[in-house]
Amino acid sequence: MDVSRLPLPATTPLLDLAREIAVACGRLITQERPAHVDVAATKSSPVDVVTIMDRRSEELATSLLRAARPHDGLLGEEGTFEEGDSGVSWLIDPIDGTVNYLYGIPEYSVSVAAVIGDPRGEFRPVAGCVYQPDHEELFWATADGPAVAVIGGRERILHANPATDLSLSLVATGFSYRAEVRAEQAQILTRILPAVRDIRRHGSAALELCSVAAGRQDAYFERGLNAWDLAAGWLIAERAGVTVRGRAGGVPNADLLLAGRDSTLDSLESLLG
Repeated sequence: MDVSRLPLPATTPLLDLAREIAVACGRLITQERPAHVDVAATKSSPVDVVTIMDRRSEELATSLLRAARPHDGLLGEEGTFEEGDSGVSWLIDPIDGTVNYLYGIPEYSVSVAAVIGDPRGEFRPVAGCVYQPDHEELFWATADGPAVAVIGGRERILHANPATDLSLSLVATGFSYRAEVRAEQAQILTRILPAVRDIRRHGSAALELCSVAAGRQDAYFERGLNAWDLAAGWLIAERAGVTVRGRAGGVPNADLLLAGRDSTLDSLESLLG
């Protein structure tokens, strides 16, 4: 299926709902956060954790979506999957950056995206919102509008940094929860660190993409991302002028996501192997 040929739905109501859900879930996980956050389960490894607040946040998102758009599909990180017949599906990350949340580090977010296509395969994000509740920063975009953020209480249209040499680029990345993959990633960093201004790792893919969109960093790369990790941030970054792609110009996926200006990404990808 060529998702680029699918007709674009009306994006304004989708964006309004994405923002409503992201903010509601963000307020839930901050205002009702227990004094001590316990690990409720683990997933891919013992350090890949789920908290009860991940589950409560996804339950809230699901209930709001069912009430507003009962015919849409839904795929959430914590296991929710519902097929729809409207042509629109939703990708939900109820807490992107759960380990940060567990430790009280404010680098986590709620990510909500409306997509067309197959949410478990090839899809195209058409409306998305990322909310960082501790700092009350809200990022959003539609496929036919600009990328916008509320930062420091002020709304502004986002524009990524101009293209620059890789050696002058602040580059972000993320690491796998699996020890054997981290070992490989450490080897890659030995090639990248000498070639860039510096490396950052915040622990939330959605926020990393929004940071590139906002000019807080120049590029971002990561392997092993899921659809719910990247959908909203992908759209926000693209609408801010960022190229978001996979390996060799393909679509971003679990194999690789690259975000930045084209010339920077070409140089960066050549170091990844």
